[in-house]
Amino acid sequence: MVHSFGYRARTRDLFSQPFRKHGMPNVSTYLQVYKIGQYVDIIGNGAVHKGMPHKYYHGKTGRVWNITPRALGIVVNKRVRGNILQKRIYVRIEHVRHSRCQEDYKARKAANTEIQKWNQANPDNKKAFIKRLPEQPKPGHFVKKAKIVEITPDPYRILA
Repeated sequence: MVHSFGYRARTRDLFSQPFRKHGMPNVSTYLQVYKIGQYVDIIGNGAVHKGMPHKYYHGKTGRVWNITPRALGIVVNKRVRGNILQKRIYVRIEHVRHSRCQEDYKARKAANTEIQKWNQANPDNKKAFIKRLPEQPKPGHFVKKAKIVEITPDPYRILA
């Protein structure tokens, strides 16, 4: 049987609410403050049909470029035939949340400024800056030979 190709086709699990979290969104969702330039995550809320983004944008991170009374204008990168296009979409506030993609970067930046102040105050005892590194190789070590235990099966006996 041929399946349909509608706007919300094959989104049964994508837009479904988590277990025991059904119903309309909380009031705190509407009281969030968004500013131009902030990063936001687009997560479609199945309880609110208005202003819902297309299923492609579900889970994507974008940057706020415009704010209207009930929605946000978001710039999202989309790959189309090998090209990355910057798409400008409007999404209602119910389908958006603050992104945590820069938390680690901001914490590392704050730590590095503290280290920089320390290094200026103590030029003799300098600390190294915090830098992300890929996983390093494990240090060398000797492998001990395992003790070998011989196990022999019992001969077959007929029990009568």
